[in-house]
Amino acid sequence: MASPPQAVQAPATNTLIAPWTGPYGGVPPWDKVKPELFPAAFEAALAERKRDYDRIANNPAKPSFANTFVPMQNAGQTLNRVMTLFGVMTGNMNTPAYQALDREWSPKLSKASDEITFNPKLFARIEAIYKARDTSGLDAQQKRLVTRTYDSFVRQGAKLTPAQKAELSAFNQNLAINFSEFSQRLLADEGTAIIVTDEARLAGLPDSVKAVAKAAAAERGQQGWAIVNTRSAVDPVLTFATDRALREQVWRAFTKRGDNGDINDTKATIARIVKLRANRAHLLGFKTHADWRMQDTMAKTPAAAMDLMMRVWPAAKARVAEEVRDMQAIADKDGAKITIEPWDYRFYQEKVRKSRYDLDQAELKPYFELNNIIQGSLYAVNRLYGLEFKEITGTVPVFEPNMRVWHVTRNGKEVGLFYRDDFARSGKRSGAWANTYRGQRNLPPVQNVLSSNNNNFAKGAKGEPVLISLDDAETLFHEFGHAIHAMLQNVTYPGLAGTPRDFVEYPSQVNEHWLLTRDVLDKYARHYKTGQPMPQALLDKIKASETFNQGFATTEYLSSAIVDMKLHTIPDGIVDPAAFEAATLKEIGMPKELVMRHRLPQFNHLFSSDSYSAGYYSYLWSETMDADTFAAFEEAGSPWDKATADRFARILLSTGNETDRAEAYRAFRGRDPDVNALLKQRGFPTK
Repeated sequence: MASPPQAVQAPATNTLIAPWTGPYGGVPPWDKVKPELFPAAFEAALAERKRDYDRIANNPAKPSFANTFVPMQNAGQTLNRVMTLFGVMTGNMNTPAYQALDREWSPKLSKASDEITFNPKLFARIEAIYKARDTSGLDAQQKRLVTRTYDSFVRQGAKLTPAQKAELSAFNQNLAINFSEFSQRLLADEGTAIIVTDEARLAGLPDSVKAVAKAAAAERGQQGWAIVNTRSAVDPVLTFATDRALREQVWRAFTKRGDNGDINDTKATIARIVKLRANRAHLLGFKTHADWRMQDTMAKTPAAAMDLMMRVWPAAKARVAEEVRDMQAIADKDGAKITIEPWDYRFYQEKVRKSRYDLDQAELKPYFELNNIIQGSLYAVNRLYGLEFKEITGTVPVFEPNMRVWHVTRNGKEVGLFYRDDFARSGKRSGAWANTYRGQRNLPPVQNVLSSNNNNFAKGAKGEPVLISLDDAETLFHEFGHAIHAMLQNVTYPGLAGTPRDFVEYPSQVNEHWLLTRDVLDKYARHYKTGQPMPQALLDKIKASETFNQGFATTEYLSSAIVDMKLHTIPDGIVDPAAFEAATLKEIGMPKELVMRHRLPQFNHLFSSDSYSAGYYSYLWSETMDADTFAAFEEAGSPWDKATADRFARILLSTGNETDRAEAYRAFRGRDPDVNALLKQRGFPTK
């Protein structure tokens, strides 16, 4: 006998659709979020949003900014809250129940969004206001909102015929299904671990890394040590383990995520996604998916993005050859009788670093205790931009007990809240990212900011300090840069808040520079046992080695970005992902000693949504501005120069998308960004 369908809670009592209550402008009810509440919440919130837009579309009054665009800025607020809750849970607490919801509701949500875009009465009002934008007395921000909204509706298919709209919606719904499938398969592979029962195999690993692996095994009910199939667990093994066979085993498991020919293989899913994207682009009048995606970016065209990448690629590849020669020389001197392979790169690069700079990564970790580095990030942003943080952990709901929360003010005025979720766990996607639970807006109803950072640091045994690597500390500052961007935002219309994909990473990359300032290190990078600040001699070694291994770092990233762009400029979208990846890497001369940072079968940026597709280049585009921006502080004489920080915040960080971002950058720097600043930062030739 079949079990009865699970009852859904009636909308009248559904916590998820209620306005957020409590202090600080209302906070998400994380303690009351349950998967079974979402179906009814989605239905109620979607119905409310439809009513909101129907009222706008059917308004008998002549279209105006006040009766069309203002209510559009306020439409669907319940759905916005529900989607925030759902997005956070599927990214951070992704149980089978949430996975089932994602599979069921992703296509429904996509269809509902298309119905708004395709509403002919609504678009007629938008188009009428757009055509009169220069003669109807709109101010600059209103005109920009009208123009960007009109362009977005057209780009999303508002001008298509009814038959074409039906076809486009089918493409979008199918993509939503495949995005969900890709994410769930990859998550399953990232949940696996290599179990080591012989401690001798862990020779070379710092005690802190072994403690993390021991805790991971205990969490899985296993004896010994578990090396989980995520970057934060794998990289230390590849860096320090003297057992070459273990390094190879761990490397192969990590680089084969989604590529094992089993139930979690993602290649067929990827092929469907790429084909659907190409079909959609053609229907919308574009040659390729990349051409369509890049309409609203700073680069504008695939050719411009490729031009920047190919300016950097030869220098990066040449540097890899130098790095491999140095590593091979040490391996030969040690009598290893090996040829450097990808699972040797991190291990031997550490030996080169040690011999050249007398710098050992394991020597750095004791100075990067997680709590101290968090405090250092707060100190830097306070000194630069005047943001004040007071920890209020335990006074507002969170979805995971290890989360921390701060109340944020500036000049005595409330900015909002900042949440941190720092540790890896089962059901949490890999990597590091920022969320904005609620964005700032000055248009009534005025809103403050609820921002979060999410990392996957490895949590050690209870009571043990969490020591992170220099790379992890840079990641912490990077993600905090996204939060700073959200917290300094000061826009009227929420429709002018989101920035182009190739601007998004810019504020976060700029913020990385303050980690290694002497002030932050002296106050916060203190040895976790002795309390002593990092010695200047050790910092000098770090600084001297800053351009060390940039061949590896640049090439593993840039190969991923180039493959992304080439994949999404295939006109018909027909692709065998494995063959395409191999052929493209051969074409560009990928060094055999390393692998893409994200191989296609595990490239979450590209295939869990559209957001970074034909857009992974954006990190390099943003870094060009980032390097040139920090040069402005250096030219002013100090990383703490207040006048430069004030201009940076006022012109670029607070303005959302109220002005063209390239024009805003020119207003800040007096010119376009200089790619030579990036090349210099990475230690590559500038000519």
